[in-house]
Amino acid sequence: MTSHKAHCLILPFPLQGHINPMLQFSKRLQSKRIKITIAPTKSFLKNMNELSTSVSIETISDGYDDGGIYQAENFVAYTTRFKEVGSDTLAQLIQKLANSGCPVNCIVYDPFLPWAVEVAKNFELISAAFFTQNCAVDNIYYHVHKGVIKLPPTQNEEEILIPGFSSTIEASDVPTFVINPEGERILEMLINQFSNLDKVDWVLINSFYELEKEVIDYMSKIYPIKPIGPTIPLMYLDKRLHDDKEYGLSVFKPMTNECLNWLNHQPINSVVYVSFGSITNLETEQMEELAWGLKNSNNNFLWVVRSTEESKLPKNFLEELKLTSGNNKGLVVSWCPQLQVLEHKSTGCFLTHCGWNSILEAISLGVPMVTMPQWTDQPTNAKLVKDVWEMGVRARQDEKGIVRREVIEECIKLVMEEEKGKVIRENAKKWRELARNVVDEGGSSDKNIEEFISKLVTIS
Repeated sequence: MTSHKAHCLILPFPLQGHINPMLQFSKRLQSKRIKITIAPTKSFLKNMNELSTSVSIETISDGYDDGGIYQAENFVAYTTRFKEVGSDTLAQLIQKLANSGCPVNCIVYDPFLPWAVEVAKNFELISAAFFTQNCAVDNIYYHVHKGVIKLPPTQNEEEILIPGFSSTIEASDVPTFVINPEGERILEMLINQFSNLDKVDWVLINSFYELEKEVIDYMSKIYPIKPIGPTIPLMYLDKRLHDDKEYGLSVFKPMTNECLNWLNHQPINSVVYVSFGSITNLETEQMEELAWGLKNSNNNFLWVVRSTEESKLPKNFLEELKLTSGNNKGLVVSWCPQLQVLEHKSTGCFLTHCGWNSILEAISLGVPMVTMPQWTDQPTNAKLVKDVWEMGVRARQDEKGIVRREVIEECIKLVMEEEKGKVIRENAKKWRELARNVVDEGGSSDKNIEEFISKLVTIS
C-alpha cells in the first residue's frame, strides 16, 4: 500500500524562471501527500550550482545533452529536436516509473512544450498546463493565437483593445519582439502554448485571483483556469513548510554572506535592490546609464551584475564606488539570494526588469518597484505594477530604447523619498497581505490546489 494519494510528473521548460514556480508548486502538492517527480532536461541539470530539494528528480533529453539551447544551431533547430527527442524520452520515463511500481497519474507541463499533451494522452494520463506567466499576458498571447490582435504592434502610439481588459492599453505595454527570424520563432512558441489547450484537463496559472480578477473571470469562460500562485518558497508566505526558504534548483551560486552582511549595516528602507534576472542582457550604453543613475540617486544600492555582464560596466566604476564610499554606498555582486534581499528591512525598493517571478516575489514581500522592462511579457507586467496594482513607477526609454540616468534617478527618488512613494508603499503592504492570505488555509489559491488534488485522487 502506498502512502501517497497520486503521482504527478512535472515537466518544466529548461529555464530558471520556468523551473522555479513549477518546483514550488510541486513542493506544495508534496506537502499534501501527492508524489512528485520533476523532469528537467539533462543539459539543464548539468548546469546546476545548487541542488537541494526534497522532490524526486529524473531527466528527459532535449537532444542537446551537453549544452541545451546554446548547443543548437538556432532556436528552430532546438525546439524541433526537443519535440522529437523530448517526446521519446518522456514516454520512456513514464514507462520506467510504471515498471518501478510507482505509475504516474498526471503530467503537469509547461505550455512551451505542447507536445507533452500528446504523450499524456497516449498513456491515458491526466494533463495540466502550468502557465508560469500571469493571466493578463496569457490572455494577450491567446488573442494573438486567435488572430484577434497582432504582435508586435505596427505603430508605437497605437492603442490596443484586448478582450478581457476593461480599457485600451498602449503599444508600449504589450509584449515586445524584435522583428527578425529568431524573434518570430519565439513569438510562435508563445502562441503555440494554446495550440492544443482544449485537450487538457486543467489550466494552472502562477497568479492569484485577487490580483487579476477581471481577466481571470474572462479567461475562465474559455479554459478551465485555476490560479494557484504565488509560487514562492512558503517561509515567505504562510510558513506551512518550515524548511522551505529556497527554490532548491539554481544555475547561479548566490553571494549570500556578502549580500546579507552588507545589508545588515544599512539603515532601514534605504537600499535600492537592482536585478535584471537570469537571462536579460543589457546594452553597454544602458549599463552605463544605469550605473550613473544609481550613483547619482545618492541612495545605497545592491546591484546584481552577472559575471557575463560585468565587462559592460563603466570603466573604473567598481573602483570608484569603493574609493568614494568605503564600499558602503553600493555593492555589486554576481548573484544574490533575492528573496532574502527583498525580505530584508534595509531594502526600500526593487529596480527590476519585470520578469514575472521577480514581480511576484516583490508583491509577496511588499516591496515597491521601479520597472525597466526589456522584452516579451515584461512591458505588460510593468503596466500592471504601475497602473493596476499601483505599487511602482516605470522608467521610460527614450527614442533610442535607452532609459537615461536622469530618468532612473528621478524614479528612484520618487519611490524612496517623495510623497507619492508613501502611497506606493501602502499599496505594496496591501498586496503583500493578500498574497499571504490566498495561499493560507481557505484562501483562493489554496482552495484551487485542494480542488486539483481531490479531482486527481478521484480520477486516479
